[in-house]
Amino acid sequence: MNRVFGKKKKAVPAPSLDDAAAGLGGRVEEMDKKIAGLELELKGYKDKIKKAKSPAAKKTLQKRAMEVLKRKRMYEQQRDMVAGQQFNIDQASFGIESAKANVQTVAAMKSANAQLKSTLKNDLDIDAVEDLADDMAEMMEDFNEINEALGRNFATPEDLDEADLEAELEMLEDELEEEALAEDATPSYLQASQLPDTPTTELPSSEKVDEYGLPAVPN
Repeated sequence: MNRVFGKKKKAVPAPSLDDAAAGLGGRVEEMDKKIAGLELELKGYKDKIKKAKSPAAKKTLQKRAMEVLKRKRMYEQQRDMVAGQQFNIDQASFGIESAKANVQTVAAMKSANAQLKSTLKNDLDIDAVEDLADDMAEMMEDFNEINEALGRNFATPEDLDEADLEAELEMLEDELEEEALAEDATPSYLQASQLPDTPTTELPSSEKVDEYGLPAVPN
């Protein structure tokens, strides 16, 4: 029976998206090379057409250049089609990778949620946490009271009012005015009663003086 009908062929596994994208990418590169070669050929025909002298030669060159241009446009269309297929495969690959990442993220969130529930149920007691917070608040209040008691200044009078403040300021102002008057007063050693009298006796006019106004030395 196997000789008559033959064995059933095994199904060939489908290529992966990466393999398909790589194959399409290679085709695009090959077409780009062919298009670049045809562009160089067209430039050569362009130069030849400019240099052609007879109309017949020019027409023949234009016909050949037109055939090259048609092939170039055909390769460009094929390249664009293959590039579009490659883009679709890349999008599908990106979608698969994103889906896998989402699955992993959801699994991690589920695991974290289960661990959090277990921790809250077994390791943490809400009532105990509230009691601890209350105890901490009471201790902080006691600590603040202790600091206030230790920082109290027992030597400072607390029965002062605004009238006492105004009186103190007026007294300070009077003291400052007295100090200013004392600084402006003339010292006792400079007062007129303490200075000697100014001499009024004039020197005899007959006394000779030298050229510098001093008494002349007698000969």
